[in-house]
Amino acid sequence: MVAAVLICDDSNLARKQMARALPAEWQQNIQFAGHGGEALDILQRQSIDLLFLDLNMPILDGYQVLAAIQQQQLSVKTIVVSGDIQPEARERVLSYGALDFIKKPVDQNKLNHVLGLVEQKTIQQQEQAKTEPKVAAVKNTGSFVLSNDLRDVFQELSNVAMGQAGDLLARLLKVFVKLPIPNVNVIEVSELHMAIASVEQKENTSAVCQGFIGGGVAGEALLILNDSSFVDIARLMQYDGELTTKVELELLMDIANILIGAVLKGLAEQIDMTFSQGHPVVLGQHAPVSELIKANARRWRRTLAIEISYGIENYNISCDLLLLFTEDSIKTLNYKVEFLLED
Repeated sequence: MVAAVLICDDSNLARKQMARALPAEWQQNIQFAGHGGEALDILQRQSIDLLFLDLNMPILDGYQVLAAIQQQQLSVKTIVVSGDIQPEARERVLSYGALDFIKKPVDQNKLNHVLGLVEQKTIQQQEQAKTEPKVAAVKNTGSFVLSNDLRDVFQELSNVAMGQAGDLLARLLKVFVKLPIPNVNVIEVSELHMAIASVEQKENTSAVCQGFIGGGVAGEALLILNDSSFVDIARLMQYDGELTTKVELELLMDIANILIGAVLKGLAEQIDMTFSQGHPVVLGQHAPVSELIKANARRWRRTLAIEISYGIENYNISCDLLLLFTEDSIKTLNYKVEFLLED
């Protein structure tokens, strides 16, 4: 039986949901960590039987925590719980020593199966310990205001949706998609260019915008792609012809359709809504992002902005996806997610 549990996730919502899914008799023995560095500090100071570990976190991500556990030979069974559901992500965490991988949102049947494996492994270790000499343990050293709770909820919802979109892109292109921590803020249009933190100011970009609406919520999805990405995107899509402006536009539309559609679907499913998408509109090609934003400023005023920056490992591909919800939509979204914060 598990005596001590640690749940490591930068999302308060995800930590609560994970804790609720665990057996009632475990609740008094659950601790929480908000990032990988905090988790390692706890693991180094005390004995933890079971670690539930997110992958995309600040300070230290899940991969770095798994590597540190191996390097420091920390005695803990680790189960990764993540929205990054790419096949290679699962393979990587298992190679780092994770016992299993559970995708977000957590399926109770899958969790029960994994906990059964944990119990079997614990019994095996106990039986093995009876026949082996005891070794002394070595301690390791080393107007609208978006509340923190609501930001946490929106960030976790975005994290799951982002993982689903990344998985789709990874399977189509047969690559490993690097997933960030989504940024969530209420911003003025004058600050919109600052929200696109990963776009180099000196590099030209191309952008597509697509409106969406459903159930009292409306907004626009804005996909911005660095121009330097087109060469590698064409290679991954097995296009070997001349990269004309028309071809680049087709590639931009292809990436936009994949990411925007999958992210909106992932969000809608979590808050029990359905979004209808409008026709995509090209905001511009081969221009600084500040010019694209300035030229289309009348599209947005005050907005709830969710920024997701995608990259592809070993390829010079970088794009930003922004979901820009109208200010009128915020009240409806708050109502939709309130139940997720209930104890």
